[in-house]
Amino acid sequence: MRSVVIQHVPFEGPGLIAPALFAVGSKVAVVRADLDDELPAAAQLDVLVVLGGPMGALDDHDHPHLARERELIAECVRLGKPVLGVCLGAQLLAAALGARVRRGPVPEIGAGAVELVSADDPVFSPAGPRIPVVHWHQDTFDLPPGAELLASSDLYAHQAFRVGTAYGLQFHVEIGPQELWEITPHLPPDGKITLAEVDEVQAVGVQVLRRWAACVAAVVEGGR
Repeated sequence: MRSVVIQHVPFEGPGLIAPALFAVGSKVAVVRADLDDELPAAAQLDVLVVLGGPMGALDDHDHPHLARERELIAECVRLGKPVLGVCLGAQLLAAALGARVRRGPVPEIGAGAVELVSADDPVFSPAGPRIPVVHWHQDTFDLPPGAELLASSDLYAHQAFRVGTAYGLQFHVEIGPQELWEITPHLPPDGKITLAEVDEVQAVGVQVLRRWAACVAAVVEGGR
């Protein structure tokens, strides 16, 4: 199994996503869009992960690679290849599938939680009605056609969605202590996250990502 992770800034790497993929036997290649790495073709991968970043999902003028990323995402979804979009990645997934991405009224930054609204999603439903997460965004999105809403927060109704085997997460569950150390210098003063808070996120995130990786492995194996 071949997984490709698209990274947009030095301080937002795959975090807990990589070990979850390694555990199901996947190879993981990180493509640094911020360093002008060439994006792969959809035929060269089995799983696509698109990470976060401070740019907007439609900021093509300053970041021309975003248009190519949306095309790659759309092609993977069309082919039924699993996609995971995190934060900016979720916004790119929504845009790639024809949904509107826009600036929200207020930032949502720091440790928080989301309410899980789907009763039968194999990745999120077992986690219970509410999970701790890290928020770091102000942009938001409409749900793409045919999408199932999975999670909401008090500030933003659309926090996670699924279209087929593609998941979009506006929030972060892939962050542990190492990732917290990397992102903390870039957070605003009122968005600081404690080690205890990120430990709670990590405990749930590991389980969520394990379930996601198991679902991914089953889809890839079933398609061979």
